[in-house]
Amino acid sequence: MNIEFSRSRPEGLRLIAHVVDKSKFPSDLEASLREGANAARFKGRAGQCFDGFAERDGTVVRVALAGAGMPDGENRTSNLEKAGAALAARYQASGEQHIGLMADDHSADEIARILLGLRLRNWRWDSYHTRMKDEQKVSLQGVTVIGAPEGTEAAWAETAALAEGVEFTRELITEPANILYPVSFVERCRDRFEGTGAELIVLDEPEMEALGMGALLGVGQGSDRESRILAIRWNGGAKGEKPTAFVGKGVTFDTGGISLKPGPGMEDMKWDMGGAGAVAGAMLALAKRKAKANVVGVMGLVENMPGSKAQRPGDVVTSMSGQTIEVLNTDAEGRLVLADALHWTQQEFEPARIVDFATLTGAMIIALGNDHAGIFANDDKLADDLLAAGKASGDAVWRMPIGPAYDKLIDSPIADMKNIGGKAAGSITAAQFLKRFIVDGTPWAHCDIAGMVWAEKPGATWGKGATGYGVRLIDQLVRDTVEA
Repeated sequence: MNIEFSRSRPEGLRLIAHVVDKSKFPSDLEASLREGANAARFKGRAGQCFDGFAERDGTVVRVALAGAGMPDGENRTSNLEKAGAALAARYQASGEQHIGLMADDHSADEIARILLGLRLRNWRWDSYHTRMKDEQKVSLQGVTVIGAPEGTEAAWAETAALAEGVEFTRELITEPANILYPVSFVERCRDRFEGTGAELIVLDEPEMEALGMGALLGVGQGSDRESRILAIRWNGGAKGEKPTAFVGKGVTFDTGGISLKPGPGMEDMKWDMGGAGAVAGAMLALAKRKAKANVVGVMGLVENMPGSKAQRPGDVVTSMSGQTIEVLNTDAEGRLVLADALHWTQQEFEPARIVDFATLTGAMIIALGNDHAGIFANDDKLADDLLAAGKASGDAVWRMPIGPAYDKLIDSPIADMKNIGGKAAGSITAAQFLKRFIVDGTPWAHCDIAGMVWAEKPGATWGKGATGYGVRLIDQLVRDTVEA
């Protein structure tokens, strides 16, 4: 979406939008529009939308009002985004190509948030539609902000980087598994990060085998698609300062392996790489906005298939850390990928702290539904920082317990551990498994985002499909804890 700024209304612009606070209309709004809005019970609630027609400067224009709620509410930022998103949802496929957004009395940061909501809600992936009718296609292509205060363009430039990161994550998650697999995931990142200043490091299968990554390689051995480790390093902070590390589970398709999933719904498993997608998008946002922080994003990329070479239930694999794992269920594969990715990240980059993101367990959806991701942490400060970042960014999280009492549930009689712990506390035992691969003294948190990366119905700033969850959480955490 093209965003422009102008001091006055461009000639020929036929759709003008105002973002208004609750029960407050623009002072120069025509009486007919006021009456129409009142008749339609438009109150300016967050995300509420109304439009009508008026004659301005001898031309009939369409005038839209989008509500932003109370101006002093604690949800002001998200409400402004909802107002922008409401405009996108209403006009995305309306035939309107351009919105003139009146700055009115909004600050530069407020306008940036309105534009963020508008751009994110207008995103749609139509690459594989070849027979769409014109009225179904996205028509909205641009926004011109009219009369913006000084500093708005700079505020938007930084916010636009965040939008680009979210959109990249959505793109990765939306692509089908025959298009996006470990090698093509890497190549797409190479293309998108070109010229950003970020460094990309790639490990192929022989290199991972030499490092002893038996857990990760075991997951991918049933597939013809080769596995990869991708690391993206951004050094924007003080020289020599230890980085903050984010690690993502990147199972580009998960059949369950020999422990085959049921057929209905298996197509959803193209987004089992949502953790890696979130990390890639967040790293793009950080690089694009030139974050003043040292950050590394690591993605373990595999495809889990039930081929003749696939690992079997009962197999024992040796992880890079030297710990052995009895694989009782090949559909509990994400933790095997993360085990080696986490160990390699700590060994290679010596991070100050580490957070992993993964669509790890269905049990997480049972526990928290589709409104929160679950976080598990060995460090209270890191957990609190994530909770605060989640609240500020809108990527909501909820802390879950871990502890020694759960360790016995994953002890194996023939190896150091088993990869499942039974029906009880499924998300917790998965986190407890990952904790065994964290070096003592390293602050670590695990984010189980299984219920958050894909939506079956539109939300505030996303349509049906990939949400881009995790990018804003990571970006906010870096802002709050490293750049502050």
